[in-house]
Amino acid sequence: MSRSFDRPADFIDAAREMAVTGRPALARLLAEEAADRTPDADTAARILAEFSGPSLRQEG
Repeated sequence: MSRSFDRPADFIDAAREMAVTGRPALARLLAEEAADRTPDADTAARILAEFSGPSLRQEG
């Protein structure tokens, strides 16, 4: 079954799955994407707080 990533919740679900399976870096990246797609700043902050750690993105 193919997974679609259309909503912030899709990214959060994937982030939780990655965290449970011992992939915290991937979980953080997915959480950052969910936060970016969340229009409410407070909700975005809560998402990032759930997956603590520094950003691993390489902007450029």
